[in-house]
Amino acid sequence: QVQLMESGGGLVQPGESLTLACVASGITDTINDMGWFRQAPGKERELVADIIVYDGSTKYVPSVKGRFTISRDIAKNTMYLEMNNLKPEDTAVYYCNVDVWQNGGLRDYWGQGTQVTVSS
Repeated sequence: QVQLMESGGGLVQPGESLTLACVASGITDTINDMGWFRQAPGKERELVADIIVYDGSTKYVPSVKGRFTISRDIAKNTMYLEMNNLKPEDTAVYYCNVDVWQNGGLRDYWGQGTQVTVSS
């Protein structure tokens, strides 16, 4: 059974940093990519950052470029999101997402989410 466990969320002040982690377990097939999404109250879920597992290539939503860094530890099946210079508009529930090759196609899995609140 695939499980994604996020950690690292919390309450911080503007300008501070947080690092989120997502540990994937129970995955026996090849992971194509891992990503972080977020959803703020009243808004749609959006992709924040994504990393291709086999080559480490990344992409970011423009609002976090230069502030957030996504990375992965293949041996540990773990993904990280380092968030610096956090802003109130970064407040959201952050979700871990993994795309796995299964039966000739990609299937995605989601974590439960971790709350990030940026407030003075």
